[in-house]
Amino acid sequence: MTIEVYDAAFIRFDFQGLSSRVRIMSQLTNDPQQNYLAFVEGIKATGEVWGVTTPEGWVVCDSEEFEDSDVIPFWSDAADAKAQCADEWADNVAKSISLDLFVERWLTGMAEDGVLVGPNWNLDMEGLEIEPEALAEQLLD
Repeated sequence: MTIEVYDAAFIRFDFQGLSSRVRIMSQLTNDPQQNYLAFVEGIKATGEVWGVTTPEGWVVCDSEEFEDSDVIPFWSDAADAKAQCADEWADNVAKSISLDLFVERWLTGMAEDGVLVGPNWNLDMEGLEIEPEALAEQLLD
């Protein structure tokens, strides 16, 4: 049997001629608040944020909480962002943003545009929707 890391979100293994690609388990939970706290701690520790891009630009989702609002999901871990690049999103790519750029440009621009932050959404693309200003304040503490 051979096992290799296919990328940060998948492993590939071969066993007696059978080959399979398996998604690595995410460390995210079904508790949105816990995922949010992990997001803040994670990006403070690494100095980078991860998002997902399409050929047209960054992934933007409709808000589940507010009518006529958009949410841009971000992750604190490359593997969790890359895990979203599967199935119907297989052509998408996970990209990192430095924490400084994220706070100074992204969060400021999102606040001006009325776009919310989706921090560490789970594999079902579910999680909190946070005002960019509130997240910036927490990151600058």
